[in-house]
Amino acid sequence: MTNAAEKQEPSSSELAKPSYSLWQLTLYFLKLGSLGFGGPIALVGYMHRDLVEDRRWISEASYQEGLTLAQVAPGPLAAQLGFYMGYVHYGIIGSTLVGIAFVLPSFLMVVALGWAYTNYGGLSWMQAVFYGVGACVIGIIALSAYKLTKKTIGTDWLLWAIYVVNAVSTIITQSERIELILAGGILTWWIAAPPKNWFKNKNLNSFIGLPLIPIVASVPSASSALLWQIFTFFGMAGSFVFGSGLAIVPFLYGGVVKHYQWLDAQQFLDAVAVAMITPGPVVITTGFIGFLVAGFPGACMAALGTFIPCYLLTIIPAPYFKKHGKKPAIAAFVNGVTVAATGAIAGAVVVLGRQSLRDIPTVLIAVVTLALLWKFGKKLPEPIIVVVSAIVGLVIYPLTHRV
Repeated sequence: MTNAAEKQEPSSSELAKPSYSLWQLTLYFLKLGSLGFGGPIALVGYMHRDLVEDRRWISEASYQEGLTLAQVAPGPLAAQLGFYMGYVHYGIIGSTLVGIAFVLPSFLMVVALGWAYTNYGGLSWMQAVFYGVGACVIGIIALSAYKLTKKTIGTDWLLWAIYVVNAVSTIITQSERIELILAGGILTWWIAAPPKNWFKNKNLNSFIGLPLIPIVASVPSASSALLWQIFTFFGMAGSFVFGSGLAIVPFLYGGVVKHYQWLDAQQFLDAVAVAMITPGPVVITTGFIGFLVAGFPGACMAALGTFIPCYLLTIIPAPYFKKHGKKPAIAAFVNGVTVAATGAIAGAVVVLGRQSLRDIPTVLIAVVTLALLWKFGKKLPEPIIVVVSAIVGLVIYPLTHRV
Protein backbone atom coordinates (compact mmCIF):
# COMPACT_ATOMS: atom_id res chain seq x y z
CA MET A 1 0.00 0.00 0.00
CA THR A 2 1.42 3.38 -1.00
CA ASN A 3 1.55 5.90 1.83
CA ALA A 4 0.85 9.61 1.54
CA ALA A 5 4.51 10.58 1.55
CA GLU A 6 5.22 8.48 -1.53
CA LYS A 7 2.41 10.25 -3.43
CA GLN A 8 3.81 13.71 -2.81
CA GLU A 9 5.64 15.70 -5.43
CA PRO A 10 9.39 15.09 -5.53
CA SER A 11 11.41 17.73 -3.75
CA SER A 12 13.91 19.97 -5.54
CA SER A 13 16.77 18.00 -3.96
CA GLU A 14 15.29 14.75 -5.28
CA LEU A 15 15.13 16.24 -8.75
CA ALA A 16 18.69 17.54 -8.48
CA LYS A 17 20.13 14.26 -7.19
CA PRO A 18 18.42 11.24 -8.76
CA SER A 19 19.11 7.89 -7.11
CA TYR A 20 20.11 6.32 -10.42
CA SER A 21 22.43 7.16 -13.28
CA LEU A 22 21.43 7.89 -16.85
CA TRP A 23 23.35 4.77 -17.86
CA GLN A 24 21.23 2.62 -15.50
CA LEU A 25 18.01 4.09 -16.88
CA THR A 26 19.17 3.58 -20.47
CA LEU A 27 20.05 -0.06 -19.77
CA TYR A 28 16.64 -0.59 -18.18
CA PHE A 29 14.84 0.64 -21.30
CA LEU A 30 17.16 -1.37 -23.52
CA LYS A 31 16.06 -4.46 -21.59
CA LEU A 32 12.40 -3.43 -21.68
CA GLY A 33 12.60 -2.89 -25.43
CA SER A 34 14.18 -6.32 -25.84
CA LEU A 35 11.92 -8.37 -23.55
CA GLY A 36 8.81 -6.28 -22.97
CA PHE A 37 5.93 -8.19 -24.54
CA GLY A 38 2.22 -7.55 -24.19
CA GLY A 39 1.49 -4.24 -25.91
CA PRO A 40 1.27 -0.65 -24.62
CA ILE A 41 -0.84 -1.29 -21.52
CA ALA A 42 1.54 -3.99 -20.35
CA LEU A 43 4.60 -1.83 -21.06
CA VAL A 44 3.35 1.17 -19.07
CA GLY A 45 2.50 -1.28 -16.28
CA TYR A 46 6.06 -2.63 -16.30
CA MET A 47 7.44 0.91 -16.04
CA HIS A 48 5.29 1.65 -13.01
CA ARG A 49 6.18 -1.61 -11.30
CA ASP A 50 9.91 -1.34 -11.96
CA LEU A 51 10.64 2.41 -11.84
CA VAL A 52 8.09 3.59 -9.26
CA GLU A 53 7.30 0.65 -6.96
CA ASP A 54 10.44 -1.52 -6.96
CA ARG A 55 13.42 0.74 -7.71
CA ARG A 56 11.78 4.06 -6.68
CA TRP A 57 13.73 5.98 -9.29
CA ILE A 58 10.62 7.91 -10.35
CA SER A 59 8.00 9.35 -8.01
CA GLU A 60 4.35 8.42 -8.35
CA ALA A 61 3.53 12.05 -9.14
CA SER A 62 6.08 12.24 -11.96
CA TYR A 63 4.89 8.94 -13.40
CA GLN A 64 1.25 10.02 -13.40
CA GLU A 65 2.23 13.35 -14.94
CA GLY A 66 4.07 11.54 -17.74
CA LEU A 67 1.19 9.11 -18.29
CA THR A 68 -1.28 11.98 -18.62
CA LEU A 69 0.96 13.78 -21.12
CA ALA A 70 1.33 10.56 -23.12
CA GLN A 71 -2.46 10.30 -23.28
CA VAL A 72 -2.89 13.94 -24.27
CA ALA A 73 -0.33 14.03 -27.08
CA PRO A 74 -0.73 11.93 -30.23
CA GLY A 75 1.58 9.00 -30.74
CA PRO A 76 2.27 5.58 -29.17
CA LEU A 77 1.47 5.60 -25.45
CA ALA A 78 4.33 3.41 -24.17
CA ALA A 79 7.03 5.14 -26.21
CA GLN A 80 5.91 8.59 -25.07
CA LEU A 81 5.82 7.56 -21.42
CA GLY A 82 9.34 6.18 -21.86
CA PHE A 83 10.49 9.49 -23.36
CA TYR A 84 9.06 11.31 -20.35
CA MET A 85 10.67 8.94 -17.84
CA GLY A 86 14.03 9.83 -19.36
CA TYR A 87 13.14 13.53 -19.24
CA VAL A 88 12.21 13.62 -15.53
CA HIS A 89 15.77 13.84 -14.18
CA TYR A 90 17.97 14.01 -17.27
CA GLY A 91 16.11 16.34 -19.61
CA ILE A 92 16.40 16.14 -23.38
CA ILE A 93 19.54 13.97 -23.39
CA GLY A 94 17.85 11.49 -21.06
CA SER A 95 14.70 11.41 -23.17
CA THR A 96 16.75 10.88 -26.33
CA LEU A 97 18.89 8.04 -25.00
CA VAL A 98 15.93 6.29 -23.39
CA GLY A 99 13.95 6.57 -26.60
CA ILE A 100 16.74 5.07 -28.71
CA ALA A 101 17.32 2.25 -26.20
CA PHE A 102 13.60 1.45 -26.02
CA VAL A 103 12.94 1.40 -29.78
CA LEU A 104 16.20 0.02 -31.21
CA PRO A 105 15.89 -3.67 -30.17
CA SER A 106 12.45 -4.19 -31.68
CA PHE A 107 13.44 -2.14 -34.75
CA LEU A 108 16.35 -4.49 -35.44
CA MET A 109 14.06 -7.47 -34.93
CA VAL A 110 11.45 -6.28 -37.43
CA VAL A 111 14.17 -5.43 -39.97
CA ALA A 112 15.50 -9.00 -39.67
CA LEU A 113 11.97 -10.37 -40.01
CA GLY A 114 11.38 -8.06 -42.96
CA TRP A 115 14.48 -9.47 -44.67
CA ALA A 116 13.30 -13.03 -44.07
CA TYR A 117 9.78 -12.18 -45.23
CA THR A 118 11.06 -10.51 -48.40
CA ASN A 119 13.34 -13.41 -49.29
CA TYR A 120 11.19 -16.33 -48.16
CA GLY A 121 7.67 -14.91 -48.11
CA GLY A 122 6.78 -16.83 -51.26
CA LEU A 123 7.61 -20.17 -49.67
CA SER A 124 4.72 -22.29 -48.52
CA TRP A 125 5.98 -22.58 -44.94
CA MET A 126 6.10 -18.79 -44.56
CA GLN A 127 2.60 -18.47 -46.00
CA ALA A 128 1.42 -21.18 -43.62
CA VAL A 129 2.87 -19.36 -40.60
CA PHE A 130 1.10 -16.10 -41.43
CA TYR A 131 -2.08 -18.00 -42.32
CA GLY A 132 -2.37 -18.96 -38.66
CA VAL A 133 -0.82 -15.83 -37.14
CA GLY A 134 -2.97 -13.44 -39.20
CA ALA A 135 -6.17 -15.06 -37.90
CA CYS A 136 -4.81 -15.01 -34.35
CA VAL A 137 -4.10 -11.27 -34.59
CA ILE A 138 -7.75 -10.60 -35.38
CA GLY A 139 -8.72 -12.23 -32.09
CA ILE A 140 -6.13 -10.19 -30.20
CA ILE A 141 -7.20 -6.89 -31.75
CA ALA A 142 -10.88 -7.68 -31.21
CA LEU A 143 -10.34 -8.21 -27.48
CA SER A 144 -8.18 -5.07 -27.26
CA ALA A 145 -10.94 -3.08 -28.97
CA TYR A 146 -13.48 -4.43 -26.49
CA LYS A 147 -11.32 -3.57 -23.48
CA LEU A 148 -10.60 -0.08 -24.78
CA THR A 149 -14.30 0.46 -25.44
CA LYS A 150 -15.25 -0.68 -21.96
CA LYS A 151 -12.55 1.47 -20.40
CA THR A 152 -13.13 4.70 -22.31
CA ILE A 153 -16.92 4.82 -22.77
CA GLY A 154 -19.51 4.76 -20.02
CA THR A 155 -23.11 5.80 -20.57
CA ASP A 156 -22.40 9.19 -22.12
CA TRP A 157 -24.49 9.47 -25.31
CA LEU A 158 -22.05 11.93 -26.88
CA LEU A 159 -19.08 9.59 -26.46
CA TRP A 160 -21.09 6.68 -27.87
CA ALA A 161 -22.08 8.79 -30.87
CA ILE A 162 -18.44 9.73 -31.53
CA TYR A 163 -17.42 6.08 -31.15
CA VAL A 164 -20.08 4.76 -33.55
CA VAL A 165 -19.43 7.43 -36.19
CA ASN A 166 -15.71 6.62 -36.24
CA ALA A 167 -16.28 2.85 -36.27
CA VAL A 168 -18.77 3.03 -39.15
CA SER A 169 -16.60 5.51 -41.07
CA THR A 170 -13.57 3.21 -40.75
CA ILE A 171 -15.58 0.21 -41.98
CA ILE A 172 -17.03 2.08 -44.96
CA THR A 173 -13.90 3.96 -46.06
CA GLN A 174 -11.47 1.26 -44.87
CA SER A 175 -9.28 3.98 -43.38
CA GLU A 176 -9.12 6.16 -40.29
CA ARG A 177 -10.36 9.71 -40.80
CA ILE A 178 -8.12 12.17 -38.95
CA GLU A 179 -10.69 14.94 -39.28
CA LEU A 180 -13.27 12.81 -37.45
CA ILE A 181 -10.77 11.97 -34.68
CA LEU A 182 -10.00 15.66 -34.09
CA ALA A 183 -13.67 16.60 -34.44
CA GLY A 184 -14.50 14.13 -31.66
CA GLY A 185 -12.03 15.86 -29.36
CA ILE A 186 -13.20 19.37 -30.24
CA LEU A 187 -16.88 18.47 -29.88
CA THR A 188 -16.31 16.90 -26.45
CA TRP A 189 -14.26 19.91 -25.39
CA TRP A 190 -16.95 22.40 -26.43
CA ILE A 191 -19.76 20.48 -24.75
CA ALA A 192 -18.01 19.26 -21.59
CA ALA A 193 -15.79 22.31 -20.93
CA PRO A 194 -16.86 25.22 -23.16
CA PRO A 195 -14.36 28.11 -23.27
CA LYS A 196 -16.03 30.90 -21.30
CA ASN A 197 -14.78 34.42 -22.05
CA TRP A 198 -11.87 32.78 -23.88
CA PHE A 199 -11.03 35.66 -26.18
CA LYS A 200 -11.89 38.39 -23.69
CA ASN A 201 -9.40 37.04 -21.16
CA LYS A 202 -6.83 36.33 -23.86
CA ASN A 203 -6.39 32.89 -22.38
CA LEU A 204 -5.05 31.18 -25.47
CA ASN A 205 -1.79 30.40 -23.71
CA SER A 206 -3.71 28.12 -21.36
CA PHE A 207 -3.93 25.59 -24.16
CA ILE A 208 -0.26 25.15 -24.87
CA GLY A 209 -0.63 21.47 -24.01
CA LEU A 210 -3.14 20.76 -26.82
CA PRO A 211 -1.71 18.20 -29.20
CA LEU A 212 -1.75 20.43 -32.27
CA ILE A 213 1.91 21.37 -32.36
CA PRO A 214 3.11 21.33 -35.97
CA ILE A 215 5.98 19.01 -36.79
CA VAL A 216 8.73 20.26 -39.09
CA ALA A 217 11.29 17.66 -40.01
CA SER A 218 13.59 16.88 -42.90
CA VAL A 219 15.38 13.93 -44.41
CA PRO A 220 18.77 13.92 -46.14
CA SER A 221 18.78 15.64 -49.54
CA ALA A 222 19.92 12.41 -51.20
CA SER A 223 16.65 10.64 -50.28
CA SER A 224 14.50 9.48 -53.16
CA ALA A 225 10.93 10.60 -53.68
CA LEU A 226 9.73 7.27 -52.30
CA LEU A 227 11.73 7.66 -49.08
CA TRP A 228 10.33 11.15 -48.65
CA GLN A 229 6.81 9.79 -49.18
CA ILE A 230 7.45 7.11 -46.57
CA PHE A 231 8.84 9.62 -44.08
CA THR A 232 6.00 12.13 -44.48
CA PHE A 233 3.25 9.49 -44.37
CA PHE A 234 4.56 7.85 -41.21
CA GLY A 235 5.23 11.31 -39.79
CA MET A 236 1.50 11.99 -40.19
CA ALA A 237 0.76 8.69 -38.48
CA GLY A 238 2.99 9.62 -35.55
CA SER A 239 1.52 13.12 -35.35
CA PHE A 240 -2.19 12.43 -35.40
CA VAL A 241 -2.84 8.97 -33.95
CA PHE A 242 -3.94 8.93 -30.31
CA GLY A 243 -3.98 6.27 -27.61
CA SER A 244 -2.88 2.67 -27.79
CA GLY A 245 -0.35 1.58 -30.38
CA LEU A 246 -3.15 -0.38 -32.05
CA ALA A 247 -4.83 2.94 -32.86
CA ILE A 248 -2.33 3.35 -35.68
CA VAL A 249 -3.57 0.21 -37.47
CA PRO A 250 -6.62 1.70 -39.26
CA PHE A 251 -4.65 4.82 -40.22
CA LEU A 252 -1.82 2.76 -41.69
CA TYR A 253 -4.22 0.48 -43.54
CA GLY A 254 -5.86 3.44 -45.25
CA GLY A 255 -2.52 4.83 -46.44
CA VAL A 256 -0.35 1.78 -47.03
CA VAL A 257 -3.00 -0.43 -48.67
CA LYS A 258 -5.74 1.84 -50.01
CA HIS A 259 -3.99 5.09 -50.98
CA TYR A 260 -0.36 4.34 -51.86
CA GLN A 261 -0.93 0.62 -52.50
CA TRP A 262 2.56 -0.20 -51.24
CA LEU A 263 1.30 -3.50 -49.77
CA ASP A 264 -1.71 -5.68 -50.32
CA ALA A 265 -4.13 -6.46 -47.49
CA GLN A 266 -2.48 -9.75 -46.58
CA GLN A 267 1.00 -8.24 -46.43
CA PHE A 268 -0.34 -5.49 -44.17
CA LEU A 269 -1.93 -8.01 -41.84
CA ASP A 270 1.36 -9.90 -41.77
CA ALA A 271 3.05 -6.66 -40.72
CA VAL A 272 0.61 -6.28 -37.81
CA ALA A 273 1.33 -9.89 -36.87
CA VAL A 274 5.07 -9.15 -36.78
CA ALA A 275 4.40 -6.33 -34.31
CA MET A 276 2.52 -8.78 -32.10
CA ILE A 277 5.37 -11.30 -31.90
CA THR A 278 8.13 -8.77 -31.20
CA PRO A 279 8.72 -6.96 -27.90
CA GLY A 280 8.68 -3.20 -27.46
CA PRO A 281 6.15 -0.70 -28.85
CA VAL A 282 3.50 -2.12 -31.20
CA VAL A 283 3.97 0.73 -33.68
CA ILE A 284 7.38 -0.70 -34.60
CA THR A 285 5.36 -2.46 -37.29
CA THR A 286 6.05 0.71 -39.28
CA GLY A 287 9.68 -0.38 -39.57
CA PHE A 288 8.61 -3.72 -41.03
CA ILE A 289 6.30 -1.99 -43.51
CA GLY A 290 9.04 0.44 -44.50
CA PHE A 291 11.41 -2.46 -45.14
CA LEU A 292 8.91 -4.22 -47.40
CA VAL A 293 8.41 -1.01 -49.38
CA ALA A 294 12.00 0.25 -49.72
CA GLY A 295 14.42 -2.03 -47.90
CA PHE A 296 16.55 -0.87 -44.96
CA PRO A 297 16.41 2.86 -45.92
CA GLY A 298 12.62 2.57 -46.02
CA ALA A 299 12.59 0.94 -42.58
CA CYS A 300 14.70 3.78 -41.18
CA MET A 301 12.54 6.51 -42.72
CA ALA A 302 9.32 4.85 -41.52
CA ALA A 303 10.61 4.47 -37.96
CA LEU A 304 12.01 8.01 -37.84
CA GLY A 305 8.78 9.40 -39.25
CA THR A 306 6.74 7.56 -36.64
CA PHE A 307 8.81 8.34 -33.55
CA ILE A 308 10.20 11.85 -34.16
CA PRO A 309 6.77 13.56 -33.89
CA CYS A 310 5.80 11.80 -30.65
CA TYR A 311 9.29 12.49 -29.24
CA LEU A 312 8.92 16.21 -29.97
CA LEU A 313 5.35 16.21 -28.70
CA THR A 314 6.68 14.87 -25.41
CA ILE A 315 9.73 17.03 -24.75
CA ILE A 316 8.35 20.34 -26.09
CA PRO A 317 5.24 20.59 -23.87
CA ALA A 318 6.86 18.80 -20.89
CA PRO A 319 7.97 21.99 -19.07
CA TYR A 320 4.48 23.49 -19.39
CA PHE A 321 2.37 20.42 -18.90
CA LYS A 322 2.55 20.33 -15.13
CA LYS A 323 0.91 23.75 -15.03
CA HIS A 324 -1.64 23.35 -17.82
CA GLY A 325 -2.19 19.62 -18.28
CA LYS A 326 -5.06 19.20 -15.82
CA LYS A 327 -7.26 21.94 -17.26
CA PRO A 328 -10.82 20.71 -17.97
CA ALA A 329 -10.65 21.74 -21.63
CA ILE A 330 -7.57 19.62 -22.30
CA ALA A 331 -8.99 16.67 -20.36
CA ALA A 332 -12.21 16.87 -22.39
CA PHE A 333 -10.31 17.06 -25.69
CA VAL A 334 -8.21 14.02 -24.77
CA ASN A 335 -11.33 12.08 -23.79
CA GLY A 336 -12.98 12.86 -27.11
CA VAL A 337 -10.03 11.87 -29.33
CA THR A 338 -9.44 8.71 -27.28
CA VAL A 339 -13.04 7.59 -27.78
CA ALA A 340 -12.86 8.44 -31.49
CA ALA A 341 -9.62 6.46 -31.89
CA THR A 342 -11.19 3.52 -30.06
CA GLY A 343 -14.09 3.58 -32.49
CA ALA A 344 -11.61 3.49 -35.38
CA ILE A 345 -9.91 0.44 -33.84
CA ALA A 346 -13.26 -1.33 -33.57
CA GLY A 347 -13.92 -0.56 -37.22
CA ALA A 348 -10.46 -1.81 -38.15
CA VAL A 349 -11.26 -5.20 -36.59
CA VAL A 350 -14.06 -5.60 -39.15
CA VAL A 351 -11.94 -4.36 -42.06
CA LEU A 352 -8.98 -6.61 -41.26
CA GLY A 353 -11.21 -9.53 -40.33
CA ARG A 354 -12.68 -9.53 -43.83
CA GLN A 355 -9.18 -9.95 -45.23
CA SER A 356 -7.84 -12.55 -42.80
CA LEU A 357 -10.78 -14.77 -41.89
CA ARG A 358 -11.10 -16.45 -45.26
CA ASP A 359 -12.30 -19.92 -44.27
CA ILE A 360 -13.50 -22.02 -41.34
CA PRO A 361 -10.00 -22.77 -39.89
CA THR A 362 -9.04 -19.08 -39.73
CA VAL A 363 -12.37 -18.19 -38.12
CA LEU A 364 -11.82 -20.92 -35.53
CA ILE A 365 -8.27 -19.71 -34.81
CA ALA A 366 -9.56 -16.17 -34.21
CA VAL A 367 -12.43 -17.35 -32.01
CA VAL A 368 -10.22 -19.68 -29.94
CA THR A 369 -7.65 -16.88 -29.50
CA LEU A 370 -10.37 -14.52 -28.30
CA ALA A 371 -11.79 -17.14 -25.92
CA LEU A 372 -8.40 -18.02 -24.41
CA LEU A 373 -7.47 -14.39 -23.82
CA TRP A 374 -10.92 -13.71 -22.38
CA LYS A 375 -10.63 -16.60 -19.92
CA PHE A 376 -7.00 -16.39 -18.86
CA GLY A 377 -6.17 -12.72 -19.49
CA LYS A 378 -2.65 -11.72 -18.49
CA LYS A 379 -1.85 -15.26 -17.33
CA LEU A 380 -1.56 -16.26 -20.98
CA PRO A 381 1.01 -14.06 -22.80
CA GLU A 382 0.01 -13.06 -26.32
CA PRO A 383 3.34 -14.13 -27.92
CA ILE A 384 2.68 -17.72 -26.78
CA ILE A 385 -0.71 -17.71 -28.53
CA VAL A 386 0.89 -16.24 -31.65
CA VAL A 387 3.56 -18.96 -31.74
CA VAL A 388 0.97 -21.72 -31.25
CA SER A 389 -1.15 -20.18 -34.02
CA ALA A 390 1.89 -20.24 -36.31
CA ILE A 391 2.33 -23.97 -35.60
CA VAL A 392 -1.36 -24.57 -36.25
CA GLY A 393 -0.99 -22.70 -39.53
CA LEU A 394 1.93 -24.92 -40.54
CA VAL A 395 -0.26 -27.97 -40.00
CA ILE A 396 -3.54 -26.75 -41.49
CA TYR A 397 -2.40 -24.59 -44.43
CA PRO A 398 -1.05 -27.50 -46.56
CA LEU A 399 -4.34 -29.35 -46.05
CA THR A 400 -6.54 -26.41 -47.10
CA HIS A 401 -4.36 -25.07 -49.94
CA ARG A 402 -3.48 -28.09 -51.99
CA VAL A 403 -2.60 -27.35 -55.59
